[in-house]
Amino acid sequence: EALRNLGLSYKEVEDSGVIMPVYEMKTRYISPAYYDDLLTIKTTISKLPAARIVFNVEILSPSMAVINQGEVTLVFVKPQTNRLCLAPDLMLEKLKPFFEL
Repeated sequence: EALRNLGLSYKEVEDSGVIMPVYEMKTRYISPAYYDDLLTIKTTISKLPAARIVFNVEILSPSMAVINQGEVTLVFVKPQTNRLCLAPDLMLEKLKPFFEL
């Protein structure tokens, strides 16, 4: 969804010849959520990606209190070789405006 909000779909990334498997996930539970809670999920990227992209995630309760914090790291891989590669240009073009001063 974070990519879609940038105007980029995962399918477009795959069509460019790159897949993005999950490399690592970290999560910290702070307090519980309950059934039927309407939760808000905030996702940010603090660094322009190279061979990996790190999504920082916060889950907020209905009162907007942080109830979970996490980090998801994905790597960029060429599926033909199963080797790491750099982020595709089409993704970098969408992200660069957020990192320029």
